[in-house]
Amino acid sequence: MKNSKISENIWNKALLPSIGTIEDAIRNLNESSLQIVLVVSADGVLRGTITDGDIRRGLLRGLDLKSPVSAIVKQDALVAPEQMTREQVLQIMRMNQIHQVPIVDEERRVVGLHLWHEKEVKVKRPNIMIIMAGGQGTRLGSYTESCPKPLLHVSGKPMLEHIIDRAKAEGFSRFFLSINYLGHMIEDYFQDGKAFGVCIEYLREKEPLGTAGSISLLNPRPDMPFIVTNGDVLTDIRYSELLNFHQKYQAVATMASRLHEYKHPFGVVNTNGMDILGFEEKPVIRSYVNAGVYAINPSALECLTTNTHCHMTTLFERLRQSGKRTVVYPTHEPWLDVGREEDFKDAQSLF
Repeated sequence: MKNSKISENIWNKALLPSIGTIEDAIRNLNESSLQIVLVVSADGVLRGTITDGDIRRGLLRGLDLKSPVSAIVKQDALVAPEQMTREQVLQIMRMNQIHQVPIVDEERRVVGLHLWHEKEVKVKRPNIMIIMAGGQGTRLGSYTESCPKPLLHVSGKPMLEHIIDRAKAEGFSRFFLSINYLGHMIEDYFQDGKAFGVCIEYLREKEPLGTAGSISLLNPRPDMPFIVTNGDVLTDIRYSELLNFHQKYQAVATMASRLHEYKHPFGVVNTNGMDILGFEEKPVIRSYVNAGVYAINPSALECLTTNTHCHMTTLFERLRQSGKRTVVYPTHEPWLDVGREEDFKDAQSLF
C-alpha cells in the first residue's frame, strides 16, 4: 500500500481554529475527507488533533455540537518535524497504527500532513447485513401506491441500491432483504445480487413483523455479529466502524443514534409546586434518537420468537432487562430517514 504526503491545498482543509466548536470539527471532517482535524491557534501553531473517535467519545460524555473543540482535542498527538524522512514517518505510522501525522516546524506551526494513500485496501467483511425493506410507506402517499418505498429512485437509482453500494464499498458482500409489501418487485430488481457484485437472499414476511421480527426468520442463524438497517435510511454512517465499535465494547446489541435538537417555541417557567424557581427563554432540548441502524450479536435472536411481530426497540428492552449489554453509537454523519414526502424531496436535493 502506497503512502503520500499530500499537497498544501489539500491539507489546509484540515485546519480548524482553536476557538471552533464540535460542529465545526464535524463539518471539517466531512468536507476535507482527510479523517483528521488539525486544531491550530491564530498564528498556525498546532494545539492538537481531532478524529472521528474523539468526537464520538465527546458526545458519549454529554457534550453537544456547540461544545468547544478544546473539550475533545488530543493535545499530545504525534507530529513529525520537517526534516524527518518519509520512511521514518511511515515507521511511526506502522508502530502506532495511525494514518495521519501532522508536519510541524520548529515553532510547532503546521506546514504539512503525512497521510496514507487515499486508496486503502478494502477489508472484506464476512458479516451479513440485513436490510428492512418490507414496509408499506403509507406516509409517502401516491409515491408508494405501486412501488415499494426502498425502490423509490434517489439520484437515478433505488434507495436500497444506494445502501447496498455503500456497504459493498466497505467490504460487505452478503445481504438479506426483508420483504413484504410489493416484495416481488424488489426480488425482480435485485434477484440474487450477482448483477450488483454481491450475494442477496430474502426474508419473506407473510405479514408485517416489525423492525426486529423479520430477523427471527434467519435460518441458519449467523455465527458472528451482523448489521441491520432500515431500507429507507440514507446515511454516510460507516457500517464497518459501527461493527468495530460494537465489538470493542462487547455489546450484544448496538443502536446508532442521532443527536436531535428542538428549540422550545415559548419561554419556560421552572417551578416547584407553586413556587417559581427560574425562567428559560425558548430553551434548546437535546436528546438522542434512533437512527435505524444496528449491530447485533447472534445470541440476541434468543429473545425473539420465530415469525412473531417485534419492534427493534422492544428487542433492545428485552436484552437490557435480561442483563445483556446494549450500547449507543453516537453518529454525526449525514443522515436522512425518508419517511415522508418532504423527506423524499429533500433526498433528491441532498444527493
